[in-house]
Amino acid sequence: MIEREMAEYIKYAATKYPVVTITGPRQSGKTTLAKNLFPDKEYLSLEDMDMREFAIQDPRGFLSRFTNGAVIDEAQRAPDLFSYIQTHVDKSNKVGEFILTGSQNFLLLNKVSQSLAGRVAIAHLLPFSNCELMQAKIIHNNPFELIYKGFYPRVQVLNIEPHEWYGNYIATYLERDVRQIQNIVDISKFRTFMKLCAGRVGQIVNFSAIGNECGVDHSTIKAWMSVLEASFIIYLLRPYHNNLGKRLVKQPKLYFYDTGIASCLLGIDHPVTLDFHHMKGALFENYVISELIKERFNKGKNNNLYFWRDHNGNEVDCIIDKMKPTAIEIKSGQTITNDFFKGLNYWKKTTGFDDRRLVHGGNIKDSRFGVEVKPWNDFREICESDSQII
Repeated sequence: MIEREMAEYIKYAATKYPVVTITGPRQSGKTTLAKNLFPDKEYLSLEDMDMREFAIQDPRGFLSRFTNGAVIDEAQRAPDLFSYIQTHVDKSNKVGEFILTGSQNFLLLNKVSQSLAGRVAIAHLLPFSNCELMQAKIIHNNPFELIYKGFYPRVQVLNIEPHEWYGNYIATYLERDVRQIQNIVDISKFRTFMKLCAGRVGQIVNFSAIGNECGVDHSTIKAWMSVLEASFIIYLLRPYHNNLGKRLVKQPKLYFYDTGIASCLLGIDHPVTLDFHHMKGALFENYVISELIKERFNKGKNNNLYFWRDHNGNEVDCIIDKMKPTAIEIKSGQTITNDFFKGLNYWKKTTGFDDRRLVHGGNIKDSRFGVEVKPWNDFREICESDSQII
């Protein structure tokens, strides 16, 4: 059992709320974590057809079995159960009674928000962070070995060939989750769409351009993008503006929650390939962004990451939005040059905010032009001073 950083938050939430919901992508370790943290609770999965039928046909009888609460896996498989859980926990008035897990974020959280508002804490568990791997003595010598391998537990712990495992994972995801969330008739076009998304890591989303390449309209691409978001496959990084409305309407940049999936979709079958691949810099940027997201989620905090670009094309890769924003530039190169600091210096000149960091692909920890320089495997403390949940 590799210790998960989120464990502390989940244990805390179980002392405050009657229900704790752990959501995240399939195979990210939700069930293992829940069973490990709550060994005294009965565990059951609604993937089991008999158990699911019991929960659907007799929800009151189903819940009455659990005098000490329960860990209910894939809870969204019995959607009407949530209303009965609400009635049950209101009557019992216990904290930490039910731990729900589910991999279909859209379906699960839709039911949670309808029935359990104010009664539930929600935690998003992503695959391992690099910090968790290092604490478990699973060490990678360079960032591109890690980017290629990805962070899913089975790949990291069992040393399964990443290209093989992610290929099977994607195929299973397409056949199962996608069809349950949305009725997509032509799976081959959806697979092409996913590959096109991988080729656009770190780029501003252009729905029409992707649609033209896939042979579908831009509204279909928007719907498919929502499916990938709901399944924790992709992450859309919004632009930073002082006007909140502009953040919501301007086009986001596209990233994957896990670089192993992106690498597989790009056809990368060995970490050495990344040294010469045209997506090397984009995948390194994706790695840093996803690690910062994990830092937030593992502490039970909401996302507060953005990117910044002005009308002249001046850009900073990541802005952590807090009382005094932190600007982060991400470069895959090991040799630090003055060009790495152009965007950060322009940001300071334009906004007056001076908290700036550079994360690079080497091992140097330094300070230049008032900018803290961080190596690829030691930068997540950037978020530690941020105690504000946004």
